[in-house]
Amino acid sequence: MRIGIVSDTHGLLRREVIEGLQGVDHIIHAGDIDKKEVLDELEKIAPVTAVRGNVDKDWAVYLPEKALLEFESNKIYVIHNKGKVIPNC
Repeated sequence: MRIGIVSDTHGLLRREVIEGLQGVDHIIHAGDIDKKEVLDELEKIAPVTAVRGNVDKDWAVYLPEKALLEFESNKIYVIHNKGKVIPNC
């Protein structure tokens, strides 16, 4: 399984990012998305799990602040603000 990880797109999805994510099975966006259209474009490539960053305001209230994912028995904790990491989660 190939997982693509991206963060801090700030409303801009660069061509290099789109090309680099081709062929992944899942995409993780670790916040500061800034526009829902970025997630819509990423969803065209693969399923997306996204968390809310500090610039993700009104439009992103449905996004969680953190996510715990598991792929092939490997756990991935996703959060934008490292100051909010909870030890031993």
